[in-house]
Amino acid sequence: MIDSIPELLEGLAVTAQLVAFALALGFCLAIPLALLRTSRHLALWMPVYIFIFVFRGTPLLVQIFIVYYGLGQSEAVRESFLWPFFKEAYWCAIFTFTLNTSAYTAEILRGAIQAVPYGEIEAARAIGMGRLLVLRRIVVPRAFRLALPAYGNEIILMLKGSALASTITLLDLTGVARVIVSRTFAPYELFLMAALMYLILTLIIVRALKYAEWRLSPHLRPPSQNV
Repeated sequence: MIDSIPELLEGLAVTAQLVAFALALGFCLAIPLALLRTSRHLALWMPVYIFIFVFRGTPLLVQIFIVYYGLGQSEAVRESFLWPFFKEAYWCAIFTFTLNTSAYTAEILRGAIQAVPYGEIEAARAIGMGRLLVLRRIVVPRAFRLALPAYGNEIILMLKGSALASTITLLDLTGVARVIVSRTFAPYELFLMAALMYLILTLIIVRALKYAEWRLSPHLRPPSQNV
């Protein structure tokens, strides 16, 4: 178990990269998707609804296989400019994780946007703010604070879901553990160490999210903590 730590740490670094890239790209994609989802025009919200429904309604493992074994192996993709991207398992995993987390995050943000008190929006309009300024200064920041607890759960789910990257030959934390198990025939010890590393990373994420909640909600702190 001790001898496997250096190799497992290399796999943990790959896992952290996958999750960080997917969450960053997925969040950037989720914001416009959430705004379109709250639109009253059918032509705007219906395609987003279908996208969210498909990615939330199908297993992440199936999505990875469709991208890696489907898009990555089709002749049309092989002959296009996308082939350098889809021929690598690493980028296929990031692409799939990004779309998956953007669907979940968009729905979280959609609920948070609709939960923003209408009185705050009216007050912003009363002092002359335009629609885009209201979105940028009032709605999106307020919605993010409301969505933070639920988004924290999505981050942790994405971390655990990243273990599926090992099914397409990526040597993430789970993939490295499987390789070492094939050499040592000690699955209990190796997967126990991998689970411990996942737990440590989850603990770091939870503590960071709690600190972010504390920083973004000064009105909920006791007066002594705001000094």
